[in-house]
Amino acid sequence: MRKHLLYLSLFIAIFSACDKEDDPVFEQSPDERLNETLAMYQDELTGAPHGWKAMVFPAGIPRSVFSFYMKFNESNRVSMFSDFDAASSVTLQESSYRLKALQQPSLLFDTYSYLHVLCDPDGSVNGGVYGKGYYSDFEFALDSIAGDTIHLTGRFNKSKAYLVKATQQEEQEYMSLERNREFEHYNQFLTYFKRLTVGNAQYELTVNPYAHVIGFTWVDENGEEQHALVGFYYTPNGIAFAPAFTDGENTIPGLEDISWDAEGQLMSFTINGAAATISGFAKPLVVDTAAAQRWWDQGLSQEYWMSAYGFHVNGEDDAFGITSLPSYYFLGFWPGYGSNYDLLGFVTVIDNRPTLTYGPALRRPTFTSDGRIRFSYLDDLGTFPPDATPVHNTRIQLTDAAGYYLVQVNDSQYDMVSAKDGKAWITWFR
Repeated sequence: MRKHLLYLSLFIAIFSACDKEDDPVFEQSPDERLNETLAMYQDELTGAPHGWKAMVFPAGIPRSVFSFYMKFNESNRVSMFSDFDAASSVTLQESSYRLKALQQPSLLFDTYSYLHVLCDPDGSVNGGVYGKGYYSDFEFALDSIAGDTIHLTGRFNKSKAYLVKATQQEEQEYMSLERNREFEHYNQFLTYFKRLTVGNAQYELTVNPYAHVIGFTWVDENGEEQHALVGFYYTPNGIAFAPAFTDGENTIPGLEDISWDAEGQLMSFTINGAAATISGFAKPLVVDTAAAQRWWDQGLSQEYWMSAYGFHVNGEDDAFGITSLPSYYFLGFWPGYGSNYDLLGFVTVIDNRPTLTYGPALRRPTFTSDGRIRFSYLDDLGTFPPDATPVHNTRIQLTDAAGYYLVQVNDSQYDMVSAKDGKAWITWFR
């Protein structure tokens, strides 16, 4: 009997222990906790009295950044400005949003908005990649809240973003519709090379105005060439860098009070309260003396280089009108086309097939010790169209005696810039 009672006591003890293990750790169910979290985020979004400043960093382009102003209401509507272009920066747009549980709390912008512009698969809309845009997002996982900031991650492309509560003054600045977008005149410089001067420091700039990215090149105190890449976004008073640019000694958070002098080709502004400028130059701050030879050798190994629009001259794309040539497809450069000459060839479409039709033959180029390449005319090949003025003008420009500097943009693109005045250039790609 004692033995049976012992077994019974042991069974009750084990059963009681199992009962305790089944007790819930939290007083609420997972769904209840998730709904509570979503409600908390809803209160945060709609409870910001002056709205939110938003920053989105598209995953597809390093350093790219765009800014927004947003104000959420309890009817799941959001009003926003965007710095994508001049129109979106002053036109308040309303769309819808949702907070939803998708593995984790998420903020979804579920009707087309300025956020969707960055993701638009039509490259003509945003200047991005066809089919992908800037690899940005319009659905975001809500990662955390820290003080006045909400951190987010795109659910599809993993773009980073954050929302920061705006102040009353910031809201007023946005709603006043006063914007300084003078930096957009950057593309109106007639020279290829542009240089920022602040105090005794100089930095050569390369700007991608569509993706909001600026490249800095400078020479450090040891005479070494240095490079840095930062994103930029528009503010009511100019542009801000994200992150701030620094060369180790000087830090530039952005450009304020920007003004543009078209006649004088000068952009003026302040940096940390000090006057500074961007002006055009005919020669790069640092010449890549091996780039010209590298471009020619690479073209020889891959057979040819292509250009869609030919020369940009004095601010005008396709300055010589080569795209108006009959059945024009692209302009090509063939290093070593003949045993002793290169070819500047015009490819046309004949019977739905690209065909190398005609072009000037050029003697093998010469390369100077200071990094320039120079071309000279040899003869014409093929049958030229009746009005070959665009062809002849392109050849005359290419064979300018001053020659060209080559700037390597990436592994498959070089810009060839006139060493005469920096006001003519052509982009070669493969």
